[in-house]
Amino acid sequence: MKLPEPPRREPEENVIPMINIVFLLLIFFMVAGTLEPHSPLSVDPAESERGAELAGDPLRVLIDAEGQMAVDQDVVDDREQLRERLKVALAEAPERPVEVKADADADSARLLDVMDDLREVGAERMQLMTRREH
Repeated sequence: MKLPEPPRREPEENVIPMINIVFLLLIFFMVAGTLEPHSPLSVDPAESERGAELAGDPLRVLIDAEGQMAVDQDVVDDREQLRERLKVALAEAPERPVEVKADADADSARLLDVMDDLREVGAERMQLMTRREH
């Protein structure tokens, strides 16, 4: 008795190697890429020869070239609002370091006012952020 030949099945495409490649590319871009937090103000700090980093999670105060100020991600309208924001932030964590990032073209009087405000609200550790010279 002769049976009919079973129909030939096409080999299934194996998608596992393609999935592996996609995951490897994803891991590569996650490791190679760095995400920088969005800054509410455009600040180009002055250059310096030396630098040191503050330990911990610093509170960041920004001053742009036009004198606008921001605390972390929030723009503040004036020094009174800045002091209030700083008081609240430092009341939660008084030992939290503060980084002041001022634009190289910012008014130095504004920078000194902000540093006075920081001392007034009880900031114990503060540092002026710069970028290294090339």
